[in-house]
Amino acid sequence: MSHPLQPAEPEPTGAPPDAEPLPDERSTEVAVPDGDDLAVIEVPAGDGDAQRSPVGRLAATVERLRREVREAQAEADGRALIELAKGILVERLGCGPAQAARQLAELTEQAGVSPLEFAVEVINQAARDRVAEVTSAFLASTAEDRDSGASAVRLRAAESGALAAHDAQAVAESLMEHALRPIGAEAVAIWALGSDGSLTLAGSAGFSTAEAGRWRYVPPGVATVARRGLGERSGHWIGCLSDTQLPSIGQHLHPDGGRAAVPAGTGGRIHGVLEIVWPGPIEPQSPQIVRQVEALAELCAHTLETSTPPRPGDEWRPGVLPDVAELMDLADGLHDPALVLLPYLDADGELVDFRIHHVNSRFLDPSGRPRGVVTGSLLLEAYPMAAGESELFDQVERVYATGEPFRARRMRLTALVDEVPLAAVADIHASRHGGCVLLIWRMEDETARLASLLQHAQRLGRIGGFEENLITGEITWNGQLYDLYGKPPSDGPIPLENLPAHAHPDDAVAIGRFLRTLLHHRRPASVAFRLQRPDGVTRHIRVVAEPELDTDGRLFVVRGAYQDISAHHWTEVALAATRDQLAHSEQQASERNRLALQLQHAIMPPTQAPLDAPGLRVAVRYRPAETQHLVGGDWYDAVVLPSRLVLLCVGDVAGHGIDAATSMVVLRNALRGLAVTGAGPAQLLSWLNMVVHHLTGGVTATAVCALYDPERHTLRWARAGHLPPVLVRGTEASPLPLVKGLLLGAVPEATYEEGEVQLAVDDTLLMYTDGLIERRDRSVEESLTQLLVAARTVPPTLEQQLDRLLTYSRSDTDDDTCIVGVRVA
Repeated sequence: MSHPLQPAEPEPTGAPPDAEPLPDERSTEVAVPDGDDLAVIEVPAGDGDAQRSPVGRLAATVERLRREVREAQAEADGRALIELAKGILVERLGCGPAQAARQLAELTEQAGVSPLEFAVEVINQAARDRVAEVTSAFLASTAEDRDSGASAVRLRAAESGALAAHDAQAVAESLMEHALRPIGAEAVAIWALGSDGSLTLAGSAGFSTAEAGRWRYVPPGVATVARRGLGERSGHWIGCLSDTQLPSIGQHLHPDGGRAAVPAGTGGRIHGVLEIVWPGPIEPQSPQIVRQVEALAELCAHTLETSTPPRPGDEWRPGVLPDVAELMDLADGLHDPALVLLPYLDADGELVDFRIHHVNSRFLDPSGRPRGVVTGSLLLEAYPMAAGESELFDQVERVYATGEPFRARRMRLTALVDEVPLAAVADIHASRHGGCVLLIWRMEDETARLASLLQHAQRLGRIGGFEENLITGEITWNGQLYDLYGKPPSDGPIPLENLPAHAHPDDAVAIGRFLRTLLHHRRPASVAFRLQRPDGVTRHIRVVAEPELDTDGRLFVVRGAYQDISAHHWTEVALAATRDQLAHSEQQASERNRLALQLQHAIMPPTQAPLDAPGLRVAVRYRPAETQHLVGGDWYDAVVLPSRLVLLCVGDVAGHGIDAATSMVVLRNALRGLAVTGAGPAQLLSWLNMVVHHLTGGVTATAVCALYDPERHTLRWARAGHLPPVLVRGTEASPLPLVKGLLLGAVPEATYEEGEVQLAVDDTLLMYTDGLIERRDRSVEESLTQLLVAARTVPPTLEQQLDRLLTYSRSDTDDDTCIVGVRVA
């Protein structure tokens, strides 16, 4: 038999079957002796000649020995579990080891399972720990699965390997081998949580050395998958990493893989994170798998734990933890009230509360209880409201779990004394030191705070208070009142009776009335006067005072306040001047609007008598703006020309006021004069554009101009930036096909297109300005669609139809509106 480190005897026909490479392997790294060291060489795989070479045979032998070592390790783990089960039977049955071994074999045969699976079942029944709980739930959910026993064995084997491991790296390899690879995981990382919130890669499996080196440290505050797992008790499960945009170890190798980041903690304290990587997307896992992963994370926490956790129900004393005494010294040296809190665990090792182990000499209880009463009690017993309104307990629990400090300003603290809640406000700071929490709170002195607020209010309001005792003659002023008088405190205060000597002579009568009301009639009083200060400055002051009577009804004290109202006085003066100026401006504007409105109504009456034209009925409606100062430039015209053609037009001059009204008159009269030349609508608008550009002071306008031929029943029309007319025929309403035309006044010369439409008997043509349909919250197209819907309803008369359109108009711009309606008879 050869030594394991020596190469095996060469096979006569080539490499042994164990050395046959995998189909996708291209090379094998082999460690071979090189003097006193080992050298790593790379041997090509799949090459027959290479396999028959000495180096190839050496590689095959090394691979076989590796496999045998792994099998031996697994067998040793199994034997350890079987021996543990035998020990449990010895303790439970009170028998010897040989009898326990026979009993285990008989029970295994009766159960019809392997010895290792039955040994794990015995351990689970005896342990009743987290692994047993997870295993029982997993077996119950997969009772018909033949692999259930193997899953339990893998979980116990993982636990055995983790507890026997000397560091987190060995734990990661054990978890990967026994528990994670069977559920499809590709890699695992164990992160250690630092006191500053940083993450350090304590162990990993399935990642290359270079990748692990790049991720050996994650600074505090960097958002990663592992850090996201710290904030959730059940961990953070990701179906596909690429959907989260969170960085993580191995992200370039498995960008679409699933991830699970579960906090690793014991006794309410989080020591790190267990991060598991799957090669592809994963579906939501069953509760059994989730609990199994949580159990594995707890195994990692035992390795990451740096201090011995307190025993269940321990009453903490100085010296239980090595850092308690130092923390007490630190708390005693602080200038702020501080408490040293130690975790309190229940019988199951779960954190349920914190014991107030020590308070420093500056500690102030919200209810005024002595320090000795608070010391030694549980946090939730001393302050039961801490779990409610302020969430103080949750924050302290998180500080202890994660090590991240917590700060808050003006947090509400409530103590329960004799079943009566007493509240206070404090600034809070909590930090973890080893296995302890240092809680610092700075109570807010309500009286001092109110006094400070009062001083600030007096300073900002320029208010000074006083009190005068009329019996003893003692007068008290605050510092602000000396500032108002411009006097140093060394000069002393001034009695109320001497007030006229420091005021303007014209205010003597008002001050005398104030003093009689206050001192003689003994009623509260106030007065405004001009204070003449020693520095020559005159300030406008208001003084308010009230008397106080003794039990015999005699006046003995007067209290009150002075306020500097100079700024208010000069503001009133400025407002009065502004009001006068505004009144004058409003009078001028009203006069201009009145003239514009008179001009508008003279040219454009709201209604007009029907036009006498053969075979045609024409009606017009004009609705001025509801607000008089918005007198606009909308205009219309309907007249029979000498050529027997009928001129129909509407227009809108931009702007409001007298300028818009006068420009409207110019355009209407100019178009009427140009129309007698016999030119068509397009030519008329071209001439009118020149008039607007050169003769109206740079205004702009829109218009629609049409000529109707009563004999041919045809309508020729053109537009200059205006909405097209609407033709109503039967129960249908539609705009006329759009023709091109620039608004009037935009350029010196412009050409316009002309359209022609054949009208039939009972057809109605509507020409209007945008005041009929324009809305602030909708587009012109939407508003035009609503007009077409309203125009489909045709009342008996044309006038009724125009009135109905004005009534149901949804316009909200408060603009002028013109409508010209034409109905063919």
